[in-house]
Amino acid sequence: MKNKQQWTGWGPNAQHAEQHYLVEPRHLAGGGDIRHVSEFLRASGWKDKSKPGGPLVFDSPDKSVRIGYDPFIQPGGWSISGKATSGQDAWHVMFSRQVPVEIVAGFTDALTRPRSAHAPNVWAPLQEQRWATERGQHFTAMSPDGGAWLQFRQDQPGQAHWWAGARTEHGRTWDANFTSTTPMHLVAAFSTALADPQPVMRPRGHVPPSNRIRTTSVSVQPDQLSAWQQTRITAARAATWARNSWATTRPRRTPAAGPYAASGARSRR
Repeated sequence: MKNKQQWTGWGPNAQHAEQHYLVEPRHLAGGGDIRHVSEFLRASGWKDKSKPGGPLVFDSPDKSVRIGYDPFIQPGGWSISGKATSGQDAWHVMFSRQVPVEIVAGFTDALTRPRSAHAPNVWAPLQEQRWATERGQHFTAMSPDGGAWLQFRQDQPGQAHWWAGARTEHGRTWDANFTSTTPMHLVAAFSTALADPQPVMRPRGHVPPSNRIRTTSVSVQPDQLSAWQQTRITAARAATWARNSWATTRPRRTPAAGPYAASGARSRR
């Protein structure tokens, strides 16, 4: 109780703390604030092509990838498409509206970064978090709570795709579908975000009703929430500046990426 009183502020100019919840597992936390994705893209130099009152649309700086979010159609959600290039077939990804934005961002953030030279392993992040894997007609990884999965499906020869989803006692909550041509490092980035054991934050009134969700009450001041959001945006701007600077000057050695750290505090009930 003492910690909560400290969080409410200090002195006459103290801000009023707002109640939020840390939700775990993250795959059951609900969609969240889409600005977690869109503001990072904007800070990374992506072009906002959205029309007032319409769906969200962003194009990559080289115009090879388009990201859209449309809540006005059914079932609605995220649509991400990559054009065919000399070394990559065209690809397409769909995330339904209730895919947590932190998991969507695992995929979309990776689109803003150079591809790693290391061969991606989609299953490794899941296995490290003790997801159960099963090789049958389809290769499947299932979360420890049984509430989420990632599967590589081959229904017929030449017809394969990636499929992820989550469910609660009320039924299916979200789906994610990737064409088989989706770059593997992007699927691996998605699986890393999906398997991340860290809880995600949701404001009061935005926690899905489920007895499979664990919550921790936290009191957050508005300027603290803004500071955490700004940390993510600042990191995107710094990375974009570094890439653009490298492309202009072409130094002999690539500068090391700066650390990314986010701070937070929690008080359990």
